[in-house]
Amino acid sequence: MKLKRKRGISTIPTNAMSDVAFLLLIFIMLVALINYRKEVKIDYPEARQSVSKVSEKKNLEIWINYNGETFVDGNPASLNAIQNIVDNLYRNAPDTRIHIIADKNTQFKNVNKVLEILQLLEYRVVSFVVKDEK
Repeated sequence: MKLKRKRGISTIPTNAMSDVAFLLLIFIMLVALINYRKEVKIDYPEARQSVSKVSEKKNLEIWINYNGETFVDGNPASLNAIQNIVDNLYRNAPDTRIHIIADKNTQFKNVNKVLEILQLLEYRVVSFVVKDEK
């Protein structure tokens, strides 16, 4: 018995290509959300002198908006909660830098409340985040 060979151009089935593209799109969207960082809408103060840049890793961000409301890493937090968070942070990772990000129109007394907590806990690795004037 002789088998016949088909001669001609072979084609690649493209029926599943749309499924693969859809799954790839979902994967990219999920990976993009992993590094999502919550931010509080504030107006940054400007710096007129040289500004030093620090790394984004190992930071705790304390946000203070115009109304004096405080946030830790984008989540609302009271002053007592900030004290507990900083205290735990100091015990577990003392080299973590605290960034204070305050709206340029907020009253200093609101920033001072956070500074008093950090002074009470003797936390020494603190930075104020500003926008470069350039």
